[in-house]
Amino acid sequence: MRRLNISHVTEYRYSTPVSLLPHRLRLRPLESHGLRIESSTLAIAPAHTLRWYRDALGNSVAIASFSELADTLRVTSEVVIEVYDDAPLDFLMEDYAVNCPFAYAAGEQIDLAPFEQSVYVDDAPAVHDWLAGLGLLARPVDTFALLSQLNCAIANTFSYRIREEEGVQSPGETLRLNSGSCRDFAALFIEACRSMGLASRFVSGYLHMPDNEAGNASTHAWAEVYLPGPGWKGFDPTSGLVTGNQHIPVAVARHPEAVPPVSGSFVGPAGQLPTLTVAVRVSALA
Repeated sequence: MRRLNISHVTEYRYSTPVSLLPHRLRLRPLESHGLRIESSTLAIAPAHTLRWYRDALGNSVAIASFSELADTLRVTSEVVIEVYDDAPLDFLMEDYAVNCPFAYAAGEQIDLAPFEQSVYVDDAPAVHDWLAGLGLLARPVDTFALLSQLNCAIANTFSYRIREEEGVQSPGETLRLNSGSCRDFAALFIEACRSMGLASRFVSGYLHMPDNEAGNASTHAWAEVYLPGPGWKGFDPTSGLVTGNQHIPVAVARHPEAVPPVSGSFVGPAGQLPTLTVAVRVSALA
């Protein structure tokens, strides 16, 4: 077992005081058999009221509502978690799903159907042609080998770049530019999986690596595929790795743009855009 501290500070600065509308915060990690929250604090300025709820996918969401004008919005999340040793490659697939294509069990199809549907319909031909060029459409094929090849293909052939702007590139745009951020790679991986009949979803969270102990971490994104037997299995197309306990999930979604850590709007002078500063640190505790 390891203990990790996650510090996530988000600050918006406005040139003049504005009226802040309710903001949704997705900053609390998803607990599981491999992750337990030891402590969690959330500090928000200006004065506010806070309401928590679980959304349709079980994500923990806080809604902050404000009643006074402000020129700064600052959200500070501090979480201590316990993560347990895992073996990401130690799992067994159900016999019927060892090779792709396969059909999900009848009892699961209605729940998985939304995660099999494309959200970038116009990009489907480009994604299909890209998969064909990689030789990944030959059938039948070992399901896990197929996913591993896809994961590594994105990690090894696309250029990673940090994108400060909000939103997610469409898979077609990522293919055209041959580059993207972690969230763009996850969106491409998901769309490719769905085109092959594999239920997939987007995951937003954090990544603990030795080089981000000093405070130069950032939020991270990857994908999960539903595999009969192990269930939702994580793939990180930025690194080409199957996810393990260094990946700390915060929220899952059908659409890659549905779960930003902090989202909301404001009412103020026309044309005013805030200055955004984000600082993330993920560090090991004794």
